[in-house]
Amino acid sequence: MEQYGKILLIAMPAFLLLVLFEKWYGWYKNNDTVRNMDMISSLSSGITNATKDVLGLSITIIGYSWMVNHLAIVHVKSTLLCYVIAFFALDLTGYLVHRIDHEYNIFWNAHIIHHSSEEYNLACALRQSISSFIRLFTIFLLPAAILGVPALVIGIVAPLHLFAQFWYHTRHINKMGFLEKIIVTPSHHRVHHAINQEYLDKNYGQIFIFWDKWFGTFQEELPHIPAVYGITRPAQTWNPIKINFMHLFLLIKDAWYTKHWSDKIRIWFMPTGWRPTDVSEKFPVFKINDVYHFEKYDTKNSLFFNIWIWIQLVVLFLFVSFFFGNIAQIGSPGIFIYGVFIFIFVYAYTEQMDNSSYAWVWEVIKSSLGLVLIYLTGDWFGVNKFFPHMSQLIAIYLILSAFICFYFQKTEGTQNQPIINPY
Repeated sequence: MEQYGKILLIAMPAFLLLVLFEKWYGWYKNNDTVRNMDMISSLSSGITNATKDVLGLSITIIGYSWMVNHLAIVHVKSTLLCYVIAFFALDLTGYLVHRIDHEYNIFWNAHIIHHSSEEYNLACALRQSISSFIRLFTIFLLPAAILGVPALVIGIVAPLHLFAQFWYHTRHINKMGFLEKIIVTPSHHRVHHAINQEYLDKNYGQIFIFWDKWFGTFQEELPHIPAVYGITRPAQTWNPIKINFMHLFLLIKDAWYTKHWSDKIRIWFMPTGWRPTDVSEKFPVFKINDVYHFEKYDTKNSLFFNIWIWIQLVVLFLFVSFFFGNIAQIGSPGIFIYGVFIFIFVYAYTEQMDNSSYAWVWEVIKSSLGLVLIYLTGDWFGVNKFFPHMSQLIAIYLILSAFICFYFQKTEGTQNQPIINPY
């Protein structure tokens, strides 16, 4: 956890700068593909995912180390060839898991957040899941384990493989010649994120595109069919935590309300989007049928509100940076309390972004939790050791944040959350 946190201390600012550069470049070229609230929602999702990973909030059913120790027929050394084998093994595993996530109801919930943006840009690459607590598919690394590729090699290659998927989430790079036949390019991945019927459930590859060509899931980007992005049952919220669980909640409700016991069981393993006939008729859920004529989710807010939300995001980055850089010193259970604070922080200001009438409740919970922690310990997880009196400044921020939330709720207006899955 500690080492991964230090890696993220470098990766987070780099990703943020690239996201902001794309925003500037789009403005400069008069082709802005980054909406402000959508970008903040994406960045917030990245923070929740990183926090979950640093806290280690997932269980692997079959560990890779166990497979190497018990199933390897040879044991290769950590040579360059070993790293190449590991990279290809991870990429094939990524293709298979990605495809399963798309094709079965029970697994789509872990991936829906990544497709939830109705834009396509570098920021949306950071929309990663917090809803996957059990990792089932390490078994797909069995070939690497049989060859005896060390677990340490997989541990080094895996983050590199993940970070290498960031760059192609952009509309500013057109087709790339001969590279289109080898690697996943922005053109290939635009197809993957599109909800056009011609593009749905295509191009699952993560680094190499030939997996899709070999397994029959490849689709070229067509010049006469512009990609439309999002999910066919739109999220209608900027809150990434809500999006992470919206499909799961729908499955639970459908399983509860359907009258047929067989449907209560098979709904989880049916193709993504399948619903029992009786509940789909009684409780219809809005779905985009004409991808060229629908209104993207948006909220209307003042310039001052947008500036305030950016201030909230910057403050959150500071909280998270301190957390990732001091995991060992904070220790347990402190790191989990800190993690809860980060999640409530994100929930509170993204509810504000939605103009939710309940945003003030979450803001009060956030500020109260922070103030109680400072009162009980006289510090903020040891920050005063590095910056004297910083905990007092944090307390002042928490109080101001609550009052500013009340101010904007009064001046900007509120609305109840859109009903995504009405029951």
